[in-house]
Amino acid sequence: MRSPTSVAGSEMRLESLARYLFNAPSWPASILILCVFGLILDVVTQRLGTTFLLGTLGFTLPGLFAFIATKPLVTSLGRPMTWNRSALLALSCAIFGLFITLLGLLISPLHLALSYAVALGFTLGLRLLVLVAIADFRILRMIVPAATQSGMAILLGMHLFPPVFLPLSLLVQGVFCAGFAGVIWLIERPLYRTFHIRVLDFLNSFLAHLTDGSRALEEYFEKIGEEVTVPQVSIFFSRKDRRGLLITIPNVHPGPLGEIGGGNIPRGMQEGFDEMVMVPHGAATHDFNPVSEKEIGKLVEAVRRARNSLRFSPLASRSVRVREGSVSLLCQVFDSTLLLVGTRSPERTEDIDFGVGMMIMGEGHRNFENVGFIDAHNCQSGETLYVLPASRLAMEYYWAGMRAINEMVHQEKAPMEVGIAQVKVPFSREQGFGDQGIQVAIVRTGGQSTAYILVDGNNMEAGVREALRDHVLSQVDEAEIMTTDSHVVNTVRGRNPVGLHVPVRDIIPWVDRALREAREDLSPALAAGSTAWCEGVKVFGSHRITQMASTVNTMLIFIPFISAGMLVLTFLLSLLAYIVLG
Repeated sequence: MRSPTSVAGSEMRLESLARYLFNAPSWPASILILCVFGLILDVVTQRLGTTFLLGTLGFTLPGLFAFIATKPLVTSLGRPMTWNRSALLALSCAIFGLFITLLGLLISPLHLALSYAVALGFTLGLRLLVLVAIADFRILRMIVPAATQSGMAILLGMHLFPPVFLPLSLLVQGVFCAGFAGVIWLIERPLYRTFHIRVLDFLNSFLAHLTDGSRALEEYFEKIGEEVTVPQVSIFFSRKDRRGLLITIPNVHPGPLGEIGGGNIPRGMQEGFDEMVMVPHGAATHDFNPVSEKEIGKLVEAVRRARNSLRFSPLASRSVRVREGSVSLLCQVFDSTLLLVGTRSPERTEDIDFGVGMMIMGEGHRNFENVGFIDAHNCQSGETLYVLPASRLAMEYYWAGMRAINEMVHQEKAPMEVGIAQVKVPFSREQGFGDQGIQVAIVRTGGQSTAYILVDGNNMEAGVREALRDHVLSQVDEAEIMTTDSHVVNTVRGRNPVGLHVPVRDIIPWVDRALREAREDLSPALAAGSTAWCEGVKVFGSHRITQMASTVNTMLIFIPFISAGMLVLTFLLSLLAYIVLG
């Protein structure tokens, strides 16, 4: 059986690659630095005995030309490019070129033409690699934009160096272009053979998503996805002359990131109903990420169909808390529907595998018509750790579920009152809060009040759940704090829990407001449970994320060494060409 640490660890290493993504600085800053470096090289080369301004003529002017020409050339092909990226690319290549040229000068000033030609060859190769990554993965379409900087430099170099420079530089350009094309092929090959995905095309789409919200990324998830059928347990609450409530528990994962796939399931479900919709996290890992936003519509339609056969009842039991090992379950019965909310906080509480949730739900059907199992997903600490079938943690959830199922069937029921509230908080996605803000449902029955508090976010910092719950328990008898696990708060970072950027003291006033509004909204209610079978939902697929993560991590180990070897070979071929032509 796969270790939960190894499975989640592979994915965390994949997510950690996001630290290499950054916003390009403003183009004037890049151009200013380019000009300054050119002037510095002018001074250095003059001191080394050259009679021309190599920095300005050899690097600054070609860099400026590439900056001006690259964006229109790329955008004319229908691909995204910004002035900031164009300037940063020109500056970066100029700096690498400067380094290579200066190194050659220090070794032997007599072979300046060779070192400069090698610098221009490396410039072409590096620009080609970057452009196929950020703009268009098709090499032939990017050759002209990639060649703008080195091409202009060759034209200027023809007036600075002996006649041998032209054939030498053209030959070196071809050698480096072939070498970097080989590197690109090495990067693409593993994922293409395994998943028929071109990793650079995937990266093009990912950057387009970050830049302008493009949904082209979903096309790649469609290619690797597979269809599943999952149950979705819902509890409908109806109140006379007041807004209703729907608590619905999807057993798909609200990821992978941003608006892509199921990243914003809570908002998508809310848009499908007039009631206030609370969408806590069910039993699902990243394997069950919907491949596109349209899959959320299938969940909505399934729940809508299930409501046609609802049988409402005013009866509910008091809530009971059951503990087994590190697992705590808050349990309550609404007519023939058992609701279970599981957490391990203050220990790590993360994604629970679909099979574990189904096992508990299946056992519950002995005594209840519907069993809704919620992963409170409310304590993130350390590395992500999935709860996989047959593991120690899975069995703790199972035994806790069995106790709840056996005990709750004997609980007396009484008429209930329900109060609801939703507060849109002044915190952004970057601060860990999704579009649905904070939602509260208070159930009062048998002289007891229970608060279900749902924060739209991806998990909570360790200790945040305890601080909020302790505060809430001064106003109600029992409570649980949950998150939706919405990945709309994750774009390039895999870790952005509630409480990481906003301290608890700033969250409490908004929870208080929601609680106050929910208490004021309390009124007699009827409840009805349903289990909708969501068929044909296309998700990433079993173990697919792990397989992709393992492939990428393997690539990261070998490609740098192979690339370095290829660059050394390219340099040796350039040296051989210089000797032959000289």
